[in-house]
Amino acid sequence: MTTIPFRRARALALAAGVLAAAVCGTVLSGLPAASAATGDGSPTDSNITFVGRWDRSNSTAYVPNWAGAYLKTGFTGTTVKLRQRNTIDLYYSIDGADFSYLTNVRGTVNLTPTPLRAGNHTLRVSYRVVAGSYTGDAVFQGLVLDAGATTRPVPVSPRLVEFVGDSITLGTTSSRTALTAYGWLVGEQLGVEHTQLGYGGGCLVATADGCVSVASQFLKTGYAASSPNWDFSRYQADAVVINLGTNDVSHGVTTAQFQNGYVSFLRTVRSKYPRAAIFALRTFSGRFATQTAAAVKTVTDGGDPNVNYVDTTGWLPADGLSDSVHPNDAGHRAIAAKLAPVVAAKLGGSTPTPTATGSNPTPTPTGSTPTPTPTPTATPTSGEPAPTGCAVSYVVTGQWQGGFQADVTVRNTGSVAVNGWTLQWSFANGQQVTQAWNAGYTQFGATVRMTNVDWNAGIAPGATAGFGFLASATGTNAKPTAFTLNGSACSAA
Repeated sequence: MTTIPFRRARALALAAGVLAAAVCGTVLSGLPAASAATGDGSPTDSNITFVGRWDRSNSTAYVPNWAGAYLKTGFTGTTVKLRQRNTIDLYYSIDGADFSYLTNVRGTVNLTPTPLRAGNHTLRVSYRVVAGSYTGDAVFQGLVLDAGATTRPVPVSPRLVEFVGDSITLGTTSSRTALTAYGWLVGEQLGVEHTQLGYGGGCLVATADGCVSVASQFLKTGYAASSPNWDFSRYQADAVVINLGTNDVSHGVTTAQFQNGYVSFLRTVRSKYPRAAIFALRTFSGRFATQTAAAVKTVTDGGDPNVNYVDTTGWLPADGLSDSVHPNDAGHRAIAAKLAPVVAAKLGGSTPTPTATGSNPTPTPTGSTPTPTPTPTATPTSGEPAPTGCAVSYVVTGQWQGGFQADVTVRNTGSVAVNGWTLQWSFANGQQVTQAWNAGYTQFGATVRMTNVDWNAGIAPGATAGFGFLASATGTNAKPTAFTLNGSACSAA
């Protein structure tokens, strides 16, 4: 068994919820069985949230058939173990730390060979599912905790983005497959729940030579033809991002077949997700680009204004491919930087604070951009000690006419833990924050204050907290040069 540290995902936040327009934790995973023992760590434990499409037909073994599915929960005590059936590779993160990668593990898998401090903790697990030549057994059979310990609910975003595609959407050839693919990265940047439905080598249109129609499998729980139909009442996606067409050319699909098939698929997605913003990406290779755009026009002309063609021309940098088709890590990051603000703009409003309760939040209207007025979205924790040192990284990750996206990382360079923080800076060119994720914000004139949310309030010495935001900008967009954290000046990272 090997453990490979994985870089921290920006919005790991442990809040990512199912971007489903009116869905919360337990709804995302479907209703738990009536016999569920809350807190016991079994698959039916209602404190465990299963994001994405999990086959729950066997109450003792839940199976994620698509690469982008994951589970998350809280737990007490000092140790946590996974009950696995047969050999599997998996990724896990405890307390928001960097993901670790375990290979060829089975049975009772100890995720805490070094016991944790006693108290409350969080866990997130994503399995490497069957794909290509990989045949691992992704089956969750429960958690093993300390004697007297229990699971606990964790924050779950009421929103979810579903990414539908082929091997590119699965992250094939990137360093950590699904976790380093653009879909996962966009979901993390926006601080929402997310899932990736994809089939390596899949087509939009089923062909005589055996190319699987991802559009058909969209209606299924998994990628196998024998997979049961998916129950769409388990969650409602707020956004669906489609990237199909790369493989159809080599299987003889004609332009007319592709365009008609795309129109039909868009209408199928709309029938299942009535309120979702739907995005049809131009394939990064440009294959069937004209037909994809025409399909979107057919649907919008037919009265569905919330279907969008996204022209991805120029999104991939020169060094962004690992072969002639698949993006590498740099390519996926470049795509995510372009795509995240496109999706965010159609979601409308600030990303809501994740909830750990069982109630359904009111659906958030899509398609509007929030007015950049001073609207606090989180309350800073008062009375906490200022850090003895801090460093701030401020990176503009995307820019367009009239606006931009930025990611900010705060590092505690002191020796005292930060328990609740407010980061402040001033803009020099009239920029106005319009949306933030993984932080609350207020803005008065040029002064911006970003405050922690529940899951990233603590920053241990040497650790970091990160958040992102969208802002309007006209003309010059100079980066801030002076930051303070809880009143203490920070250096530039």
